[in-house]
Amino acid sequence: MINKTVKDAREAVKDIPSGAFLMMGGFGLCGIPENCISALLERDIKDLTIVSNNAGVDDFGIGLLLKKRMVKKMISSYVGENAEFERQLLSGELEVDLIPQGTLAERVRAGGAGIPAFFTPAGVGTEVAEGKETREFDGKVYLMERWLRSDFSLVKAWKGDTAGNLIFKGTARNFNPMMAAAGKITIAEVEELVPAGELDPNLIHTPGIYVQRIFQGENYEKRIEQRTVSSN
Repeated sequence: MINKTVKDAREAVKDIPSGAFLMMGGFGLCGIPENCISALLERDIKDLTIVSNNAGVDDFGIGLLLKKRMVKKMISSYVGENAEFERQLLSGELEVDLIPQGTLAERVRAGGAGIPAFFTPAGVGTEVAEGKETREFDGKVYLMERWLRSDFSLVKAWKGDTAGNLIFKGTARNFNPMMAAAGKITIAEVEELVPAGELDPNLIHTPGIYVQRIFQGENYEKRIEQRTVSSN
């Protein structure tokens, strides 16, 4: 039986080099690979390119990598609540490709599916289309977008087994399954790690064939980006 477990986050990310092209699952602060990000912060690496829907907040998640100047380029769909991300973008310190969210998701999905390019109407006639091929289908103009694939994909799941099969919970599923499929090396951190064979095959979202390393995470904060309560 294949066993893909590693000891912890430090061991999982120890060979990620400077200049690596990374994907990080999550949406805001929901479903982000908290332990892997913390382990990366201990490494003396830089010039990372990160594909992520957004960069969370200043003092947590990818925001900490930005603050430490470890990131050269972000490929995202939303600047969000991260003031440091916005500052580095406006000052020219950080390269940023802002992509329509559906296009970002489809480019990642295409990378995992082995589809090198596709056509979409999103972005036609805007800055998004600069330097890209357009083509007309049935009287409508479409923009060609290329796949995205990563050197390493860092994802976070609710439950996984030692063979790398993953189950996500609720909206924490978000970008995680497609990024897991698009990584040359996919590292999964899970809240609960069980022996292979214990997960119901019908409930698995990401098959273990896409995952190369898995470990059980710890001390998850699961922060809420904007806590809103009703007033009486």
